Amino acid sequence: MSDTRRRVKVYTLNEDRQWDDRGTGHVSSTYVEELKGMSLLVRAESDGSLLLESKINPNTAYQKQQAKAENYDLALSFQEKAGCDEIWEKICQVQGKDPSVEVTQDLIDESEEERFEEMPETSHLIDLPTCEINKLEEIADLVTSVLSSPIRREKLALALENEGYIKKLLQLFQACENLENTEGLHHLYEIIRGILFLNKATLFEVMFSDECIMDVVGCLEYDPALAQPKRHREFLTKTAKFKEVIPITDSELRQKIHQTYRVQYIQDIILPTPSVFEENFLSTLTSFIFFNKVEIVSMLQEDEKFLSEVFAQLTDEATDDDKRRELGMDDLQVRSAATDIFSYLVEFSPSMVREFVMQEAQQSDDDILLINVVIEQMICDTDPELGGAVQLMGLLRTLIDPENMLATTNKAEKSEFLNFFYNHCMHVLTAPLLTNTSEDKCEKDNYQTAQLLALILELLTFCVEHHTYHIKNYIMNKDLLRRVLVLMNSKHTFLALCALRFMRRIIGLKDEFYNRYITKGNLFEPVINALLDNGTRYNLLNSAVIELFEFIRVEDIKSLTAHIVENFYKALESIEYVQTFKGLKTKYEQERDRQNQKLNSVPSILRSNRFRRDTKALEEDEEMWFNEDEEEEGKSVVTPIEKSKTEDDFPDSFEKFMETKKAKESEDKENLPKRTSSGGFKFTFSHSASATNGTNSTNSKSVVAQTPPTSSNGSSSKTTNLATSVTATKGSLIGLVDYPDDEEEDEEEETSPRKRPRLGS
Repeated sequence: MSDTRRRVKVYTLNEDRQWDDRGTGHVSSTYVEELKGMSLLVRAESDGSLLLESKINPNTAYQKQQAKAENYDLALSFQEKAGCDEIWEKICQVQGKDPSVEVTQDLIDESEEERFEEMPETSHLIDLPTCEINKLEEIADLVTSVLSSPIRREKLALALENEGYIKKLLQLFQACENLENTEGLHHLYEIIRGILFLNKATLFEVMFSDECIMDVVGCLEYDPALAQPKRHREFLTKTAKFKEVIPITDSELRQKIHQTYRVQYIQDIILPTPSVFEENFLSTLTSFIFFNKVEIVSMLQEDEKFLSEVFAQLTDEATDDDKRRELGMDDLQVRSAATDIFSYLVEFSPSMVREFVMQEAQQSDDDILLINVVIEQMICDTDPELGGAVQLMGLLRTLIDPENMLATTNKAEKSEFLNFFYNHCMHVLTAPLLTNTSEDKCEKDNYQTAQLLALILELLTFCVEHHTYHIKNYIMNKDLLRRVLVLMNSKHTFLALCALRFMRRIIGLKDEFYNRYITKGNLFEPVINALLDNGTRYNLLNSAVIELFEFIRVEDIKSLTAHIVENFYKALESIEYVQTFKGLKTKYEQERDRQNQKLNSVPSILRSNRFRRDTKALEEDEEMWFNEDEEEEGKSVVTPIEKSKTEDDFPDSFEKFMETKKAKESEDKENLPKRTSSGGFKFTFSHSASATNGTNSTNSKSVVAQTPPTSSNGSSSKTTNLATSVTATKGSLIGLVDYPDDEEEDEEEETSPRKRPRLGS
């Protein structure tokens, strides 16, 4: 089944200000090296050709709306809202915006934009104050004030670049430090931090040069929020040591390694964690570091002498253990270095890594496959905070993300790699989860195990959102949701919330395959138990559970609503601080009334004569429907009702019809549906010899209906499947009836309700 979430039409605005349809395709967001940034790609669904390749620029105004806008020259029209929301979230992430906004940037008047573009680059777009100590406060105010305006940021960046202003500021830093001018140093911290947030690569080239970078680090030591300045320069020059396993003779390569380490230190250690609105300000800094690393790897790859020396020492038996440890072996530093290298490879080309592991699978056992080794390293991380596991989980997520898989016409990479992953690797990933929930309780509930299981659940939740039938088959075959919901009993609330989030994502798909799996397995029970055990505490767990049921109510998911009301309403009706559960019951009753009206509108001749299909046959049909392979989701999963030949064979005369009807009049009254004490319907059927004389031929027109009766004690009872049949033989009308003992079977089924701990009290 093709993914329609990302199916779009591409429109461009022509010279006459009219929208031209450029074609239909599928959109994805991925990093494009040539454009040096996250970009939107649309490939035609007809031949896979590229309809659109557009970089998500940090300062471009994007708008999310129902109709094509007049102030934009490009528009994507999504087939499904979910796909639009996903792409919008990616755009907002790049621009550092909250996804709830409708427009990412203030619209610029065209005349103002044209005036800005017409200005010569050499002109002074912003008049900078004189670079003097007594002007530092004014300079700091100026730099801080422009950050909210893309146009003013651009103007200031050009002014700083043209006047060589940064080097002058760093000379003032040296003077302030010599004079111990604390106020001036605090202003310089704000100035340099603001210049970094201008997000301009040309300024970074100046700031991170050998001549300037240590003074930039020095300015960033004097954070006004700190009582004492940090000693970052001391760490970089004295504590941090550059160790060469194999001597590097290329001076340019050595300089690039030093620069990359120091810039990474500025980003990771010195600068505070940016808010969601500031992440956009440092996107170019991230790109600067990334391309530096790419350049380092390329230079090493081209240095044949260096690589030859590395492999020669690795294979030489005379190499001592200390030397070999610097190249390999199972120690934490080497593992960290290997993780970093793997990270660079995945970031640089996830497709190349995927191709390697699929080729590896043809020659190696599952245990030693690269991805399984990565998963095992994640599972066995000894760090109490699982820092390495978090990093590895992020890399796995990148590898299994369909968005960065090549969008070709045959979609070979996506299907082949996901088949490989689910056949060879998924069992390794889920092993800790399945092991820890084998006895319907958390075997280990310590903090580190809980954190690991939370990481695994995060990755599985991602799979639910992006992998459609692969993860669906896995969940159902392994009964995975039931095992996950065991974790609702964990003493660690964050783990219980992860389990609940996994279920919420499944329900959010509004997929009836999943809904049937949930209702058949009575999988709401652990969620409701957790809600009841939580008592009157108003906390995150309470809110998350309520939100799940509110989603079912708002989206009017009928099968789940009926299951919840019929089985759990008595336990939930006392919860009145929200109207969610009363609302669910109202929805349920409205739907039941609609079904009753439909039933009452059926002619009595159809309502009076019924037969019940064999229970075993029904269960077999239901099981076959439930286990239907996803690849055939587009096909009907229920056998279509064939058009009956008897439609043309009804009695020729109205008199014969009325005679038959009168003969059955008393039988009609007995067979009308009777309302039960619980508000459902119970059907009774008469018995006649016509059921055994072979009149139940295949030439019959069948009408199938379903009602969900509820037992008086609130337990779940099986759905009664009904069928009415009308058969005509040689112009006469004969009613087919039910088999005997059906009511006895119903009573037996209703006397064994599923046991539900804590819900009966």
